[in-house]
Amino acid sequence: MNDITSPQGFPRSYRIKSFGCQMNVYDGERMGEMLGAQGMAPAAEGEDADLVVLNTCHIREKAAEKVYSDIGRLRREDGTSPLIAVAGCVAQAEGEEIMSRSPGVSMVVGPQAYHRLPGMIEKATRGERVTDTDMPTEAKFGALPARRKTAPSAFLTVQEGCDKFCTYCVVPYTRGAEISRPYADLIDEAQRLVDGGAREITLLGQNVNAWTGEDAKGRAIGLDGLIRELAALPDLKRIRYTTSHPNDVTDGLIAAHGEVEKLMPYLHLPVQSGSSSILSAMNRSHTAESYIRVIERFREARPDIAISGDFIVGFPGETDTDFEDTLRMVETIRYAAAFSFKYSPRPGTPAATMEDQIAKEVMDERLQRLQAAITRDSYAFNTASVGKICEVLVERKGRKPGQWIGKTPWLQSAWFTGDAQLGDLITVELVEAGPNSLEARVL
Repeated sequence: MNDITSPQGFPRSYRIKSFGCQMNVYDGERMGEMLGAQGMAPAAEGEDADLVVLNTCHIREKAAEKVYSDIGRLRREDGTSPLIAVAGCVAQAEGEEIMSRSPGVSMVVGPQAYHRLPGMIEKATRGERVTDTDMPTEAKFGALPARRKTAPSAFLTVQEGCDKFCTYCVVPYTRGAEISRPYADLIDEAQRLVDGGAREITLLGQNVNAWTGEDAKGRAIGLDGLIRELAALPDLKRIRYTTSHPNDVTDGLIAAHGEVEKLMPYLHLPVQSGSSSILSAMNRSHTAESYIRVIERFREARPDIAISGDFIVGFPGETDTDFEDTLRMVETIRYAAAFSFKYSPRPGTPAATMEDQIAKEVMDERLQRLQAAITRDSYAFNTASVGKICEVLVERKGRKPGQWIGKTPWLQSAWFTGDAQLGDLITVELVEAGPNSLEARVL
């Protein structure tokens, strides 16, 4: 029994707080749909929820400690607390440890088991504390409710798990082995998203380009084949995918960027380091040179493609020369955007016990230099976009009257003033660039 008073009876309202990657955003949306099917409603802004789900991410530094801090903040002024469920990758990694450290938590559920959350909630309302971190062989997706009304841009998970075992990463342990969802299920879910209002779909996976399946005629296809099939949906206007692994890039996927009009000219392809020796220590299975060749091939297929990436600085054993190789990689690729982080050890991963751990102050200095180079190139990419005529997918209202905000084909945030509705594709000219967004003029 919790040491904090919980609501009596089955909860009527919920709030889901998702951290980290797009996969967690998707999982959070699906949990919300599932709770809605149980008769629950999202708690209004500023109101207490009967159930709070913390959908956690294990990638960031001190992720577990931040979860415990969030749990503590859920205590109300009168000493009561909502029912609390910890979901996601921290739940998978920590399991019963969360229950031991946080008596106020009623449920701990891993990312492959959240379809069983309704049954766990029933037990929690009876005072039981439940942990489910199994990785069931049956697909959780079949147990989730059908997709309903959605935003103009929607996520669709096509692949989960990872078999790469990078030495710094917990994903193979928290998300399991690579699995691909069946083709027919994906086509059906995509159609439901489009019927619900989506005009753009982003295909998701830990290694999304590792997706494989059979089409309606029983032919083996990869991600490029799935993209071509989805492009045939009449009311679907845009297709994106993330996150890719350089080792799973195929000739067909590269060709699709030059041949499928609905596939947007944007590629997120993490490299992690510009040093081949560090990449080897990371078990990344590609070199700096092979990565650059892959990017060159994408640019040959689609010259205007925007390239995004991920970097880790301060990996164990990273020398000044290794870091300079990373800066040269940035100089060579000229990323439109990139994410960069300081290395932080994850318990149970090989890198956590490696020698030559890098001092914090060295990592801080390297990260500042890397982010300055990335910001420089991102602003340069935006500046080079001025004068382009393109369509912007309207995703939300701006702060000013008549202002709308959306995304260009290159995933840039653009704003304009004029008549529009959510989900519209508005033809604009990009007229002014900032480091993080562009101003557009409606044509």
